[in-house]
Amino acid sequence: MHLPRRKNILSLGIILLGLGLFACQPQKNQENTSETKEDSSSKAKEVSIATEDLPLDKIKMPEGFKIEIYAKDVDNARSLCRGEDGTIFVGNRQGDKVFALRDEDGDQVAEKKYIIAEGLNMPNGVAFRKGSLYVAEVNRILRFDNIEEKLASPPKPVVVYDQFPTDKWHGWKFIAFGPDDKLYVPVGAPCNVCEREEDIFATITRMNPDGSNFEIFAEGIRNSVGFAWHPDTKELWFTNNGRDMLGDDIPNDELNHAAKAGMHFGFPYIHQGDLPDPEFGKNKKVEDYTPPTQKLGPHVAALGMRFYTGDMFPKIYQKQIFIAKHGSWNRSKKSGYNISWVKLNGAKAEEHQVFAEGWLDEESQEVWGRPVDVLVMPDGAMLVSDDLANVVYRISYQK
Repeated sequence: MHLPRRKNILSLGIILLGLGLFACQPQKNQENTSETKEDSSSKAKEVSIATEDLPLDKIKMPEGFKIEIYAKDVDNARSLCRGEDGTIFVGNRQGDKVFALRDEDGDQVAEKKYIIAEGLNMPNGVAFRKGSLYVAEVNRILRFDNIEEKLASPPKPVVVYDQFPTDKWHGWKFIAFGPDDKLYVPVGAPCNVCEREEDIFATITRMNPDGSNFEIFAEGIRNSVGFAWHPDTKELWFTNNGRDMLGDDIPNDELNHAAKAGMHFGFPYIHQGDLPDPEFGKNKKVEDYTPPTQKLGPHVAALGMRFYTGDMFPKIYQKQIFIAKHGSWNRSKKSGYNISWVKLNGAKAEEHQVFAEGWLDEESQEVWGRPVDVLVMPDGAMLVSDDLANVVYRISYQK
């Protein structure tokens, strides 16, 4: 497959749009586009509710499932990972902290919360390996050694890698260790849609745990904030957020499958596998790029995803994919704000359904919660982070 050489080109239309956006823009980034628009549009419809008053009864799931609060007052709860001793680590994007949660008495509620680090630069991503917590800032990866033994007095972090771009637009990162024991780190496009000379943008990269042997694993990926490996094939699957400003209904966010290194998934030339970009897609062939396995809906902000590897949920969910959809920021009628699941048959998607919904009131368009990440626990329950309600939920099943 021929991969076009990137050029430093940005359309006049996007430049003019950007000038209008940045004139009144607060210092925040959003899943699907620039730092500003969610704050100026959908924030007005977001409802602040005290944790004890969260309307969990509004969450609709298949029969037998139950949702409860696992941890409250976790500010801007984002990416999740679990330590060897059961500590749940939680990243943070709008703030500067990383949290650790402990359920010491085994009642499925975290009664202790620790601040592992603060003063960091959008520390969204967290990953755990051999006693150490890895944290992703915008431009570097940190490592906190023997962290579960030092929750109350965390060690000074070791800088593992500090050569990522400093661009904050899609600069926050989800991270995870793959079956090859390499740390996988996405680098989002620093724009809504553009073509940059630097090959590092719009990729998923990987490196050794010590930061050596850095390489680009896959490209043409606008902004991935969630990925996982199939428990049998050990191949990478990931979500990807589609571009904005083409209307309410295109393009779709994506679930993609990277069976090997070196694949190109289309950005900025082809969106959702079959939609050429009106500017950058000229003279590009759809068949030159890898299409998504599943279209996830337009502007839903598909973020964290995991294969279900527990034994609590019914058999139909075994080794299938759960996806947290954070929700649209500028669609005229909101979309997302739910947890969906994708049923696979080999490497093909057979079904894509909503699993849990109710954080968005469809009639009033008010939003009281925004799912970010999912994490399967050893007992088979699933944790879900919510950066609007500032909580971590626990979803369980009982016949």
